[in-house]
Amino acid sequence: MKKNIDHQDTSTPSPLERARVRIKICGMKYPDNILEVGALLPDYMGFIFWDKSARYFDGIIPELPKSIQKVGVFVDANFDKILKKIEKYDLQVIQLHGHESAEFCKTLKKKLPKGIDLIKVFSLLDTFDFDLLKPFETGCDYFLFDTKGKLPGGNGSTFDWTVIENYPSTKPFFLSGGIGINEMSAVNEISKTNLPLYAIDINSKFEIEPGLKNIELLNIIVERF
Repeated sequence: MKKNIDHQDTSTPSPLERARVRIKICGMKYPDNILEVGALLPDYMGFIFWDKSARYFDGIIPELPKSIQKVGVFVDANFDKILKKIEKYDLQVIQLHGHESAEFCKTLKKKLPKGIDLIKVFSLLDTFDFDLLKPFETGCDYFLFDTKGKLPGGNGSTFDWTVIENYPSTKPFFLSGGIGINEMSAVNEISKTNLPLYAIDINSKFEIEPGLKNIELLNIIVERF
């Protein structure tokens, strides 16, 4: 799959001027494994509250370092469910991975406790109409681009990253979809461009089984970023 990103020009800031690409490790499930991953100090850890997912979370989140932001991942959930999960798990970020409308996002953003960020996911393959993002600009703090598949995430495959060369917005985004060790060079290429890549979202390529992360592999990525 083609992932050659050539978006750099003379105005591109130097590596020292660019912000660090952050790491989100999603699909956490088992308390002991959560603690092991937490010890690596990723920027974000994601917990999926969609009961059809193999990584569905309904347990207890052990105490984590304060630097780690807990992300609640929802698929077409109502306001009440989202707000209850925020209170129960002390979530700092909400990620919407369903068919939520721009109006839903705007309304939810107003209902969220102060300081909680909102991520809206968009699924891509080989093309994408970026005009679809415009209504979501004011209601979301970040976008996340994932691979379109049978499930709303965790499909383990990448999309054609050259599509995001045409990203017209300045809103920072998360890059997701089958990211593994072999994709790191392409991620580095994107980070050298003017694209506002904020974070990578990793999941299935770093698992022993759904929800159980491979600490050795994760450590390689954390050390790089």
